[in-house]
Amino acid sequence: MLPLRQSACSWWSCLLNSRAPCVKTLVHGDQRRLFNTSNSRMTIMPAWVIDRYGSNDVLRFTKNAGFPIINYPNEVVVQVHAAGLNPIDVSMRGGYGAATMAMKRDPLNINQSGSEFPLILGRDMSGVIMECGLDVAPAYFKEGDEVWAAIPPWKQGSLAEFVVLSANEVSKKPKCLSHIEAAAVPYVAATAWSALVNTGGLNKDNCAKKRILILGGSGGVGTFSIQMLKAWGAHVTVTCSQNAERLVRGLGVDHVVDYTAGPVEVPLRALEKFDLVLDNVGGDTESWALGLLKPWCGAKYVTLVTPFLRNTDRLGIADGMLQTGVTVASKALKHLSKGVHYRWGMFAPNGLALDDISEMVDAGKIRAVVEEEFTFSQVPQAMLKVEKGHARGKTVVKISSGEDSSE
Repeated sequence: MLPLRQSACSWWSCLLNSRAPCVKTLVHGDQRRLFNTSNSRMTIMPAWVIDRYGSNDVLRFTKNAGFPIINYPNEVVVQVHAAGLNPIDVSMRGGYGAATMAMKRDPLNINQSGSEFPLILGRDMSGVIMECGLDVAPAYFKEGDEVWAAIPPWKQGSLAEFVVLSANEVSKKPKCLSHIEAAAVPYVAATAWSALVNTGGLNKDNCAKKRILILGGSGGVGTFSIQMLKAWGAHVTVTCSQNAERLVRGLGVDHVVDYTAGPVEVPLRALEKFDLVLDNVGGDTESWALGLLKPWCGAKYVTLVTPFLRNTDRLGIADGMLQTGVTVASKALKHLSKGVHYRWGMFAPNGLALDDISEMVDAGKIRAVVEEEFTFSQVPQAMLKVEKGHARGKTVVKISSGEDSSE
């Protein structure tokens, strides 16, 4: 990503051409921008929010959500055209990770408990930049750019008309994708990149002919991982149900094991051993999946189902992180003695990774897998769809009624 430099973008021109005159003020001390206008739509926006943690009935639509403010000079305001939903949204709706997210939002613990409400969910976003902070280089981002991003869980989400993000979290949207398609990719792409590249050590130069097993291959992370690994030349085996086999085969999978046909570890043990196992399933898979790895060859087991946030929710930040450290260290040492590596993978926002992925999409190496599209008024139904599980790709919500210019 190009360095950010001191520069002010033009602001809101395409949004305000037909609106009443407005005034922008800047508090130079902290770079905070406030937008004032006689038109109330500039200070509030429509959004789906929650005011407490719970089941799907805590979702509430409002036309009076607070308009996002640029607090730091490297931030951008984006008009959201489409938002992708993920299992993490269902978990966050129920309070999962609340302690850790509160620490990220308020590291000095200045605010009272519950200050995160009203909370906007949604971790995937595709839209158009409407405003840039003073340090955002116009050579990289400017007003009107179509972008996509994976939104960190400690920030307000994409189930709203606008969102504010760091420029380091944003990337230019692939030209060949519509906003609906683009919103299906960033969060699973960033998660897969973190697990396979940052944790698993794979890349386009070392992946050829490596044997990779993906446990749970038909969901968002699985379908993206298949395509990226095949683009890099890997041999990919996945587990999924029989009715998802056609989907994963169409993405280029080399071998499919039906987990509904019996204990899935039995047919897997009959196969040649693997260089890396990516676990999207969890449960009892740890008890047998590491035995599928090539011993003493640097092979890795990377699981995305970890107790990290659950530990911090239950024990608090300090004790939860201590418990997490003890758990992962003991498991890593146990399996290292058997010649394989045990690792935890976690989502990490990464605009640079999305730059690379955007190029792969435009080159035809990766495509978006959208299972179902919902309107903005159907967010509760969309959340229930995600909550049921057994995904065959991504669930996406259309936010903006504007034209999609990426056809």
